[in-house]
Amino acid sequence: MLFRSYKLYLFRHFCRSLHSFQSHCFMLIKSFFLTAGLLTATFAFAQPAVKLLNAKEALRIESFLASDEMRGRKTGSPEIDRAADFISDEFQKSGLKVFDGLQNYKQSFSTVRTNLISAAAIMDGTPIGESHVIAVTTDSLLQINERSGYTPIMISNTDTLLKRAAELMAEKRNYLVFVNTFFVNDFPKLKRFARSNPKNNFSVVFVLNNAAAGKYSIEVRNKVTEINYTNVIGVLPGRSKKEEFVVFSGHYDHLGVGKPNASGDSIYNGANDDAAGTTAVIMLAKYFAKEKNNERSLVFVAFTAEEIGGNGSQYFSMHIDAEKVIAMFNLEMIGTESMWGKNSAYITGYERSDFGKILQKNLEGSAFHFEPDPYPKQNLFYRSDNATLAALGVPAHTISTSKMDTEPNYHKQSDEVSSLDMENMSEVIKAIALSSRSIVSGKDTPSRIEKR
Repeated sequence: MLFRSYKLYLFRHFCRSLHSFQSHCFMLIKSFFLTAGLLTATFAFAQPAVKLLNAKEALRIESFLASDEMRGRKTGSPEIDRAADFISDEFQKSGLKVFDGLQNYKQSFSTVRTNLISAAAIMDGTPIGESHVIAVTTDSLLQINERSGYTPIMISNTDTLLKRAAELMAEKRNYLVFVNTFFVNDFPKLKRFARSNPKNNFSVVFVLNNAAAGKYSIEVRNKVTEINYTNVIGVLPGRSKKEEFVVFSGHYDHLGVGKPNASGDSIYNGANDDAAGTTAVIMLAKYFAKEKNNERSLVFVAFTAEEIGGNGSQYFSMHIDAEKVIAMFNLEMIGTESMWGKNSAYITGYERSDFGKILQKNLEGSAFHFEPDPYPKQNLFYRSDNATLAALGVPAHTISTSKMDTEPNYHKQSDEVSSLDMENMSEVIKAIALSSRSIVSGKDTPSRIEKR
């Protein structure tokens, strides 16, 4: 009897010990998943497609886009056309649809770049200096007077100069705009509208003058160059909210070839800026195509011409209804560690909407964290391809890890694939995929940004 009781005691003790051991193991495993910083470990069982977002795949894409053979992917070069073909092929492999109105994945367009040769004006008999005349036109020779049919407009000192100018430009009509001399210091900023525009049949002429003239004559001569561009766009239609768009973007152009550095390297490969962002767009397209659970339509776009003024994103913004764009994830230079180290990135314009808070909420249970832009003095929010849609009220933000105050390879020939941390970069891409899921599913809608 005693022996049988002792055996029963041993058996119960063994069971309690086994249960304790299993509980301890479970806690260790849970602790590992929560603190290791590997997003794959945390979410792999729920989202097997996340396995597509790995360092090997990132290296494959980067190795093509940032190779020496691509010669820096300069806008207008044969190499950037090859890059566009490569991205199109990747979108096709993912099964993406073409963007509204296009025959294929390429959104091709041209702009006219004007270089001022001379400008002269006479207002009510008074000559106006060349520096006080800015003509937004694609004509090589523009000659107008009071009989030319231009509508006179006055921008007074109570207006916001650039905002009012942008409104007039958007109307696409012939305007002669008299700008109050209160804006004498800001007047040169209007040249941004004159740098490069789609070929059009209207002109807007700004004259720094305190009053509208009754009689005038203006002559502007330009050297005109036409440049061809291509954005690459693929679409994954939404299931229940097809008319609501979430945009994932990066630019695939870079600086091309320049003078050799001390090592004899003349190619600006642009591995981080921004083959990294383009790589992320391609990988995210494959991920979401595999998931097949997006309620909103997803638009994946590789922009051209970011490095020469953002022509690609500007053209794209004119051909999508900004009111239907729920959010924009613009990916720019994510191939290196951020100032906080691994498993981190920052969001430009963080304070302008609750976009960043939504992303961070979706990453609860992981070690990854998004931070506000730590370089506010550099005005990064309006220096990338998110800027045009953001100005139209879209919660369009750039996600980056680049240490803009100390990044050693920024706009240098040394920005090569070998300088990137592919493991960390793939973790950033995973974080973007997983943090976007409530926006992609239609559960969360970020607050709009104040229009400019």
